[in-house]
Amino acid sequence: MNWRRYLTIYAALWKNSVAREMSFKGNFLLWIVVELCWFGLQLSFVGVIFRETGAVGTWSQWEMVLLVGASNFIQQIYQAFFLVNCTNLSELIRTGKMDFLLLLPVNTRFIVSLRQVDLGAFINALFGLCVMLYAAGKLHLQPTAGQITGFGALCLVGILIHYSLMFMLAAIGFWTVRAQGIVYGYYNLFNVARMPDEAFHGAFKAMFTFALPVLLVSNVPVRLLADKIVSPVAWISLLALGVIWAVISEWFWRISVRRYTSASS
Repeated sequence: MNWRRYLTIYAALWKNSVAREMSFKGNFLLWIVVELCWFGLQLSFVGVIFRETGAVGTWSQWEMVLLVGASNFIQQIYQAFFLVNCTNLSELIRTGKMDFLLLLPVNTRFIVSLRQVDLGAFINALFGLCVMLYAAGKLHLQPTAGQITGFGALCLVGILIHYSLMFMLAAIGFWTVRAQGIVYGYYNLFNVARMPDEAFHGAFKAMFTFALPVLLVSNVPVRLLADKIVSPVAWISLLALGVIWAVISEWFWRISVRRYTSASS
């Protein structure tokens, strides 16, 4: 069956990623430490905020810690599977390596999107999950199986949104040749997701809720866990945006790849 063939291919890509990471163990460990230090700074920032105030909107200190942990978890899972591949798309176009990928008897988007896996990001995602569990204990949360399942599903939708948007931005490289700056610019917006949506207002909140829905991606799953969803509008919006951006991203990819004329043209 077709899916078995793709699983076999993906298993081979994982094997290559493990071999690559283990060839540079020092770099592998260093980036884990760097990411953990950055995560620690984000948690320290929460402590600084709550020295001056008792709440951010309706969010308490430990609810915000839960949000930071969830945001880091989602970001690191996304980074593990997609970040390196999205940023490398411009180089594939510039160097002509896209020629080889287009000739492979597999879906080109599949191989471009999943060629490499960032194994260190899984370890950092685990730390984010540990922080979430600790914050949930402080809040005395006892989520049901339905809430945990819903949280996982909404996280997957959020990752799909991030991937669709970033892959679409990376595909601009078919026009500009280099698009890493645009891709990393969007990646830096992930930091906005660590803040409660109630901290923003007006056009800024609307833009980062619907146009670039980084606020929805982390806030909605955490609201579900913490029983802070008062209406289904939030999670329905997240699901709808997941479908919309996935469709737009695929349409843009098809248009973009038609512009590719290979490095020898």
